Amino acid sequence: MADSLTLDEFLARVAAFSAEARPAIAAADSADALEGVRAKYLGRNHGWLKDLSAALGQLPKEARGAAGKAFNDARTDVEGALETRQASLAPSSAGVALADPTMPARHAWRGAVHPVSQVIDEVVAIFRELGFTVALGPEAESPWYNFGSLNFPADHPAMDLHDTLYISDDVVLRTHTSPVQVRTLQSYPPPIRVLIPGNVHRRDPFDPSHAPTFAQIEGLVVDEGISFADLKATLTHFANRFFGSTKTRFRPSYFPFTEPSAEMDVLCGVCKGSGCGVCKQSGWVEILGSGLVHPAVLESAGVDSERYSGWAFGMGPARTALARHGIPDIRLLYDSDVRFLDQFAR
Repeated sequence: MADSLTLDEFLARVAAFSAEARPAIAAADSADALEGVRAKYLGRNHGWLKDLSAALGQLPKEARGAAGKAFNDARTDVEGALETRQASLAPSSAGVALADPTMPARHAWRGAVHPVSQVIDEVVAIFRELGFTVALGPEAESPWYNFGSLNFPADHPAMDLHDTLYISDDVVLRTHTSPVQVRTLQSYPPPIRVLIPGNVHRRDPFDPSHAPTFAQIEGLVVDEGISFADLKATLTHFANRFFGSTKTRFRPSYFPFTEPSAEMDVLCGVCKGSGCGVCKQSGWVEILGSGLVHPAVLESAGVDSERYSGWAFGMGPARTALARHGIPDIRLLYDSDVRFLDQFAR
């Protein structure tokens, strides 16, 4: 092309572009032929459109406004002609008769958030309102992070091969999300308020209430003056937000990494306390374990246990989904049966 170009010369090229492209589009008698026309006139790497775009840069600045409008109008016109011709070349289904026009349409799976993921998202949202942030950690851990740092005695049965999946002598698949508590305390000074969602792995049978790999959500609060009253108030608030106004109770329990420890129950949402198969006739459904962080856990992470205290909890969102929806078998959540999962689509 010449080193400079006048507006009239450019407009003549634009007119020639439209005059040549439209008949070529109309003459295309197949999808392949139409694609060849598109590449010739609208191709980004070569063709008329690329040449015209380059020519715009050779125009004087005062002429580029009018030239650009003419260029865009011509391109839009040719693109519209291409789309119209493409539609006319597409095979028509108007003349195809249905075998049975009275049959209902086939149901289409819409896609939805899995009920366990729904629980995780809701739990995270509720605790974010209370000032918690989300922390994550590796699923392959050292035995020290998974057990030793959390005050497990060296002969604790959870460390045996029949309970824990070992990748090697020095690497295990984490059995809970609690190692992230220690990693967080090592990385950030108190005060800390974190929520820790993630998958955990145990050598458990796959039965109506257990799965070898499942999601868990851990919570950790560490600050000066933290007490069991803080734990109870926060978790009761969470239960009322998540399940609606409900009754809760705390039962004494034992965990190596908390002292004192407690399990938290909510009133069964299916039978409202009268007893049913979901709550095993007790009227209550356990949703989490909790307790004040053991001083040994704080010390193993380098935190002064004389100055700081804290509380933690751990819950299984799959079992929480069971309690919320009255699902009798946890395996239904892992079978990927769209007929079952479609019930929870929203």
